[in-house]
Amino acid sequence: MDQVSQLWAEFCVAINSVEVNPASAIFRLGLSLILGSVVGFERKRKGQIAGVRTFALISLGATLAMLISIYVPQEYMDAKNSDPGRIAAQVITGIGFLGAGAIIHMKGSVKGLTTAAGIWIVAAIGLAVGIGLYMLAVVATLLILFILVPLEKLEHKVNVGAEIRVINIGVSLVVDDMEPYRKVLKQYGVHLSNVYVDYDYSNQSTVVNLSVRAKESTDYVLLFKALREVYPTTSISLGHQINI
Repeated sequence: MDQVSQLWAEFCVAINSVEVNPASAIFRLGLSLILGSVVGFERKRKGQIAGVRTFALISLGATLAMLISIYVPQEYMDAKNSDPGRIAAQVITGIGFLGAGAIIHMKGSVKGLTTAAGIWIVAAIGLAVGIGLYMLAVVATLLILFILVPLEKLEHKVNVGAEIRVINIGVSLVVDDMEPYRKVLKQYGVHLSNVYVDYDYSNQSTVVNLSVRAKESTDYVLLFKALREVYPTTSISLGHQINI
C-alpha cells in the first residue's frame, strides 16, 4: 500500500512539473484528447460537420504546440530569457481559419457560428492542459457543455429572440390587397416587416414575398395552411431570400 501511495505521489509530482517530462506530456495529451472529444461528441450529436475527431485533434494539437513551446527553451536555451508563449500564440491565430471553415452560408443565412466558437475555445483548452492548468481546463469544458446543452434548452423553452425569414407564396391571380395576409400572420404571432411582390400580368399570377420576424417555435405548417387559404395558391415556401 505504501508503495502504491509513493508511486501515486511521484506520478502527481511528475504531471504537475513545470518542465516537460514523458509522464506529464503523455498525461496532458491524453487529458486534452478526452476533453476535446467530449465537446466534439455534443457537436456531432447536433449534426454538425465538425465532430468528435475534429475537436479531439484540435485540442490535442493545441496541447502539443504548448508542450513544444515549453520544451524548446527548456532544452535548448536559457528558459528565463525565452518566451514559451510564442508558438502557443500562433495557435489562437491559426485556429481562426479552421473555425471559419465550419461557418456555412446558405441562402443569406449563416450556420456554424457556435461550432466555430467551440473550435476556438477547445484550442484554448488544449493550451491550458499543455501548460498544466488541468482544473481550469476541466471546468472550462464543463462550462462549454452547460452552454451547449441546458442553456440551449432554456433558450428554446422561453423563446428568447426571433428569426428573420421570408415566406415565398405563388398565387394564380394578381394580388393587390395584402391585408388578409397581415391578419393571418398576426393571428399566429408573426410580425410582418416588409412585403415584396412580383406581378406577371400575362399569366395573371403573383409572387408574394413576406419578410417576417417569427419565434423559433412558430408552427409553419399550420401557418402555411392558413396562408394558402387566403388566395388561390400554387406554391409556398420558407427561405432567407426574396424570390424576385
